[in-house]
Amino acid sequence: MSPAPLVIAVDGPAAAGKGTLARRLAAELGLPYLDTGLLYRATGRRVLDAQADPADPAAAEAAARALTPADFARTDLRGPEADAAASKVAAIPAVRAALLDFQRGFGATHGAVLDGRDIGTVVFPQAQVKLFITASAEERARRRHAELLGRGTATELALVASEMAARDARDSARDVAPLAAAADAVTIDTTALDAEAAFQAALRIVKSSQSK
Repeated sequence: MSPAPLVIAVDGPAAAGKGTLARRLAAELGLPYLDTGLLYRATGRRVLDAQADPADPAAAEAAARALTPADFARTDLRGPEADAAASKVAAIPAVRAALLDFQRGFGATHGAVLDGRDIGTVVFPQAQVKLFITASAEERARRRHAELLGRGTATELALVASEMAARDARDSARDVAPLAAAADAVTIDTTALDAEAAFQAALRIVKSSQSK
């Protein structure tokens, strides 16, 4: 039997650096990359477009099932409003069920690097490599604040920190697929690491797993 395609699960809270890391790993290893957060962001944005409540199960499920590739190319999927909407729709079981097959199908045939909040615990519990990327709340807020300013969005650091703390609480406390490190995940704390150092640490973990 041929070995199963390599799937790397990269989980963690917002602004910990998991997206940058996952994209680099995918490029380095020649694997497809999926930012699963975009699925929930696009769903949340569709609900907002319909002037509905992202916490409304019926509206959120309908939006999730109506997604098209064009939804992922939108330029308004980042920022506090999109963050909050994504977190709310992600707590709805019917939304997660609607998007689960898409995520699993993406990585099943050719392997993939997927980043999100429940990849190693729910989407691909059988992933050969599971990474949990984290950083201090203060550092994550600082990074997100700088990112928003870089996009021309004027905001206060204290507000960013407050919104991020609220999202962390929702993501960690939800009944369905809460944000958590898989029992067999390797945690990388990026608080004091730049992007290159975090990437090299992750690459060493991947190569070590492949040599076993």
